[in-house]
Order: sequence, then structure tokens, then C-alpha cells
Amino acid sequence: MRRRDFIKVIAGSAVASPLTARAQQPVMPVVGLLDQRSPDALGDRLRGFRQGLMESGFVEGQNVAIDYRWAENKSDRLPDLAADLVRRQVAVIAATSGFSSALAAKAATKTIPILFIVSDDPIKLGLVANLARPDGNLTGINFSSGELEPKRLELLHELVPGATRVAVLVSSANAEYAEATINEAEVAARSMGLQIQVLKASTIREINAAFATFVSARPDALFVGHEPFFNSRRTQLVQLAARYALPASFNAREFAEAGGLISYGANIADAWRQAGAYAGSILKGAKPADLPVVQSNKFELVINNQTATMLNLTVPPSLLAIADEVIE
Repeated sequence: MRRRDFIKVIAGSAVASPLTARAQQPVMPVVGLLDQRSPDALGDRLRGFRQGLMESGFVEGQNVAIDYRWAENKSDRLPDLAADLVRRQVAVIAATSGFSSALAAKAATKTIPILFIVSDDPIKLGLVANLARPDGNLTGINFSSGELEPKRLELLHELVPGATRVAVLVSSANAEYAEATINEAEVAARSMGLQIQVLKASTIREINAAFATFVSARPDALFVGHEPFFNSRRTQLVQLAARYALPASFNAREFAEAGGLISYGANIADAWRQAGAYAGSILKGAKPADLPVVQSNKFELVINNQTATMLNLTVPPSLLAIADEVIE
């Protein structure tokens, strides 16, 4: 073989080898994450989701990709975002902002596996027919936040024993959440001799307007319903509660960490971790129908003692004894 031809063969091999190697590399699976909110308010939960994936052997950027779709608190964008993930042909869709994202994903595909994280009964919401053996392409995590509302109101009353009038703030955009919260709160309030004043808000302006009514109709405490939009507005809600000097109860620890008086509810970051682990199972070949809906049973009570001091409240020893965390 002439020297010139030999050089051409070697050069051709050098070009072909990397191309062949790249062609043989497995395609990285993609998890589509669909959420009504924006990511800046969900740091702990996202870490939980990635931890669950890691527990199943998947690390973002190494052997799995996550394609995020954020609706930026505009729920009407969810159907288009879900359809975009379907067009992308992701391996699984994690609908992480309650029934709104879950229903959008369900309407978009009947074949791609869907994982939901919801606080209400998945059967009642029409997501699955059976918790132990879901049918179709959906399964997920249920943390039953709504069923904890009576206990949360009881804890608020224990912290503010002189309260007789409690304002209940719910979202006018999510009728299911609002109705469940109001019903649970009214039943619990009657047993404690409390009067309930219901206020509805689904925008930043409506939240401000709801608090403005407290000037004339002064409640003794505030009970904020469980609602994804409220979580994204937790700084606003906590600051308004401080401005109006209102003892306020919330359903997630992020509120207490932001300065809210008291929170009681499911450990939502752990629910996201469980969803991440389920996503990993599906990536390994599991079918949603074979994965029972997980009933999350981790609940946490967080009390912000600094806020209690600002409101001239003394946290009773009975609450301090059972609190998972007291912020000093």
C-alpha cells in the first residue's frame, strides 16, 4: 500500500470512530416535569424529587434529563405545556402541582406514564379508579392535606385560645380545593365554638383586597387554605399577616420558614422524593398500573417563635413538645 493511501485509511478511521461511538451511546431518558408555579419557590421540593431519582439510580445530567415546564401561576397554560411534553416524547410526566397539572397531563396523553402529587382523593378527582392498582397510565402520591384541616384549625386555636372569629382564605380559581377547605374548616369550627369568615382570592391584587377587609371586619386569626398559588405567594401572605398583626396558620413548612406563625401539614418535600423514586421505577420499566398510589404519612408541625413573640403570643408547652421544629 502506498504511503498516501495508508494515510487516507488512518484518517478515515479517526473520523469514523468517534461517530460510531456516539451512535452507540444510549439515548438519555427524559422526565417531563409539569408545574403550575415557578421554580424559585420550590427549591426544597425539587431537591426532594432529584433525591428520589438518585435513590433509583438516576442522576440529572448523567443518565437522565429533566425537561421542566413552568406555567408561572397561569393555570390556563398547563394544557399547552403538557402537549409540548407529549410532542417531546418524554419517558414520564411528573405533574407536581396538584390536580390542575395532573388533569392537564391526563388530557394530553393516554400512553405516556404520568405521576401526580395531589392533596385530595385521586379517585374523587378522576385520576385513578383504584388506589392499590391504578388503571391506565397514571399513579402517584397522595398526601391528604385537606383531611388535616380540622387538626390544623385545632392547633391554631390552641396557640390563640382567645380567638372566636377566624378568617378562612381560599382560592376562587380552584373550586375543589376551596370547597374541601371550607367544609372541613366549618365542621371543625363548630366543634370549637368558632365563627368562620370565608374570603376568596386568586390573584395578587385579590389577596391584598382580602386583607384590606380586616380593617373593618377584624378577625382574631387567619387560616390559609391549601392551594398551589398560595404557596407561590407565601412571602406576600406572611408579610400581610405581619402588617395586620394576625396570627396565621398555613399548610406547609415554607410559610413558617418565611415568617408565618404556624404550619401543619404533609412533608411535601418527601412526597416529591417519593414521586422521584416512582419516576425512576418507571424509567426501569415499571408500569403505572402496577405502582399503587402512595399515601404519604409524614406530617410536620413547625412553629415560628419569633413571630409568636411579635404577636405577643406565648406558645404553650403542649405545642412545643410535639413540634417538629421551633424557629427561634
